[in-house]
Amino acid sequence: MNTTSTVDAPARLSVQGLAKTYDTKHGPVPVIADLTFDVRSAEIACIVGPSGIGKTTLLKCLTGLQSITSGSARIDGKQIDGPPEEMALVFQEYTRSLMPWLTVEKNVRLPLKHLRLPAAEREERIGSALAAVGLAGAEAKYPWQLSGGMQQRVAIARAIAYRPEVLIMDEPFASVDAQTRFELEDLCLKIREEFGMTIVIVTHDIDEAVYLSDRVVVLGERPARVTEIIDIDFGGPRDQITTRSVPEFAELRTRIFELIRKAG
Repeated sequence: MNTTSTVDAPARLSVQGLAKTYDTKHGPVPVIADLTFDVRSAEIACIVGPSGIGKTTLLKCLTGLQSITSGSARIDGKQIDGPPEEMALVFQEYTRSLMPWLTVEKNVRLPLKHLRLPAAEREERIGSALAAVGLAGAEAKYPWQLSGGMQQRVAIARAIAYRPEVLIMDEPFASVDAQTRFELEDLCLKIREEFGMTIVIVTHDIDEAVYLSDRVVVLGERPARVTEIIDIDFGGPRDQITTRSVPEFAELRTRIFELIRKAG
């Protein structure tokens, strides 16, 4: 496990009684019934559940891309009623989020344009973000010249250059091969350690959730509710081989899988 302790950290993202209902021509369709959970400062939390349970809808509510029907979502105590400045989002489809006509450096620079930063700080953010994701030296390349895993690293670098308090990731590694996925998972742990960011990941991959999380939020029922919140603590630095081989890893994976299968 990362050495960063989040047990006594204050809540950075707080969700209280959140509900979402869509109005359709056939009448109201409730998707989320009543979700309550907190994500602490510098914590990694994964949200899992069966397909169609409302994970993406929840993500859109947390990022202010959709309105909440009732209840609340707050970041540092402030109601989320639009995209918060303190938050950044990494999408699953990096090919859609990156600008192919811009270089790696210009893609990372893009969200910084509206921030009133001194030139030196802006350049430092871009450089440190690219270095953090292993892309120092690739500034002049274009996304289409990079592998899928490298393109997703560009998307992550762009997010962390913004220095958000909360980083939201929607199935961020679903489109890459298994080896690259492991590398990007470890990159998430490194980012949390280096920048102290709170990270929330929506994922279908139970193993990924167990490996990365301090806590896993399991969604179930329809409309969605929180079935269980599971603490994850392996007691030391996490490693793809060692951590995944301990008995506790298999036990947690089985427990979460059973909850999701029951909910599905």
